[in-house]
Amino acid sequence: MTITPKPLMYFFIAVLIALLEIPAGQAAGDLNAAIRDLQHGWAQINYKAAKSEKVSRFGELASQAAAVHDQYPDRAEPLVWEAIILSTEAGAKGGFGALKLVKKARKLLLAAEKIDPNTLNGSIYTSLGSLYYQVPGWPIGFGDKKKAERYLKKALEINPNGIDPNYFYADYLYRQKHYAQAAEYAQKALQAPARPDRPVADAGRRQEAQSLLDKIHQKRSQLEWAPTRHIA
Repeated sequence: MTITPKPLMYFFIAVLIALLEIPAGQAAGDLNAAIRDLQHGWAQINYKAAKSEKVSRFGELASQAAAVHDQYPDRAEPLVWEAIILSTEAGAKGGFGALKLVKKARKLLLAAEKIDPNTLNGSIYTSLGSLYYQVPGWPIGFGDKKKAERYLKKALEINPNGIDPNYFYADYLYRQKHYAQAAEYAQKALQAPARPDRPVADAGRRQEAQSLLDKIHQKRSQLEWAPTRHIA
């Protein structure tokens, strides 16, 4: 049967209408599923993959996150997760090659902030804060301890009991040698409520928080037992 031009036009119009009438709830569900895939993939690579595989696998996952952003350009979540993946890839890669990745991650997070600053329980500010205290300062990178503290405190305002903001603020304080405060926040990270949909990430972060707390206790013990110097 030959389709004449007019029925053919009606056919394409019908297809377009069907696409446009996808329920908002279904679209949101698809986005949530895509974000869960990114979260799961990140946790598996970060905490389970062999060290030699991490850089390449994070690169593939970052491309997947970018594709999700292309599909949902008006949503902040894919930008945040692409930034988190790139930041973690930078940590696995190390050296000057990581600077390009963290600069892109910062750019993505700032773009996400303009769309929805409170998305993902303040993850934008947790991620920005962690970047600013871990990236070297000028002239090598954009690291800035004051900005780091400001962003981390903002993350805690949004999500005061979350495992990630408490862990990263504890790590920041430890690096600034504020050991008593660092211990307090590391303990809060260990006591954070479980996230039922993120068991691998929670288990890995708790191990990191416990390791950090052990280092803090060791530093405090060394300070307490350090011999006092007297001027002869």
